[in-house]
Amino acid sequence: MEVSSKAHADWYSGLTTGQGKATLGSGNGEFEVDWNARSEGRAGATTPEELLAAAHASCFSMALSFALEQNGTPPTWVKVDAEVKFEAGVGVKSSMLTVHGKVSGIDQLEFSAFAEDAKANCPVSKALAGVDISLESATLVAE
Repeated sequence: MEVSSKAHADWYSGLTTGQGKATLGSGNGEFEVDWNARSEGRAGATTPEELLAAAHASCFSMALSFALEQNGTPPTWVKVDAEVKFEAGVGVKSSMLTVHGKVSGIDQLEFSAFAEDAKANCPVSKALAGVDISLESATLVAE
């Protein structure tokens, strides 16, 4: 079954002086966006890359949880951070993932292998094929 996800953006004025908002089609969020936040890291507004980081973290966590579940070792929990780097004039340069998980029945080496597979195969990672994607750490938390 194919599912369609939507978002909407409004932008007012030129790039460097303008501002806008992005709205999720689900109704679960509206975010202020502006060039200064994107190019200089100003707090208070989100960026397309922040939304991309949220998408990558959530997609990766689902892919990892699914693989662990298929292995007969579903996680108690996984916590994923994604950091997407953007450079003005260059674009999105990288996405770095960090994951911690509590999983019974596997060791650290196995957890790392599942995390590497999820990094390579989650749909957002595949959509970011032209970007450097790294798994900074995959830490299995002891029971």
